[in-house]
Amino acid sequence: MEVTVVGCSGSFAGPDSPASSYLVRAEHEGRTWAVVLDLGNGALGALQRHLDPADVDAVLLSHLHVDHCVDVCGLYVLLTYHPSSPGPRRADRLPVHGPAGAGEQLARAYGDATPEALQRVLAFPTLTDRVPVVVGPFTITPVRVEHPVEAYGFRVEAGGRTLAYTGDTDSCPALTDLMTGADLVLADSAFVDGRDEATGIHLSGSRAARAAVAAGGVGRLVLTHLPAWNDPEVCRSQAAGVWPGVVELAEPGATYTV
Repeated sequence: MEVTVVGCSGSFAGPDSPASSYLVRAEHEGRTWAVVLDLGNGALGALQRHLDPADVDAVLLSHLHVDHCVDVCGLYVLLTYHPSSPGPRRADRLPVHGPAGAGEQLARAYGDATPEALQRVLAFPTLTDRVPVVVGPFTITPVRVEHPVEAYGFRVEAGGRTLAYTGDTDSCPALTDLMTGADLVLADSAFVDGRDEATGIHLSGSRAARAAVAAGGVGRLVLTHLPAWNDPEVCRSQAAGVWPGVVELAEPGATYTV
């Protein structure tokens, strides 16, 4: 399983990175399968450096804040109006798994489309806590986490390896199930200890590390979703005070073999 950081800027696209998006690929039955976890501001442009978006097998949206989902609107345009063919780019509808109401909310974000228009090229299955989504070699289990809106982390399993992506969350018991035994954890680290005191919204570096330690069996910890106003080294340092290994920082274009 190969994981590529398409975008890792938190809350809005930064000067050096799109907002949240992660491309996960694996070989299976003679071809490469690809799923995209989140598609935030600017991510569709960067995604095209790695593959034709029409070749994505599924998109999964952790939640419906724009920094995680709004570029699905551009994906609709690409699949509907690309001049390479007289009809839609795909013979089937691309599944976009998300919280309840994803199709309706994205149609409103697009502005002059209806849910029915989007559904000519996109399907919007609704995620359910702990009910796996199977896409080719991937078993992807959404785990409800702690955020002001309905939000999920994703536990992605393929070929005996596991990726855990927290999405946006504060500390919560569900992180143990999400992270336990994961070979790689991509953890929200939008908050900074001593500066951000609100609860129920985001992890800090130390909270992310504490959750990974408590889960047990985590191989690599990568901090992501860092807003442009954060000093990444402060986030790394706060996590390093808890995490026993090397704390890594996500960077756009970085690829991890899981």
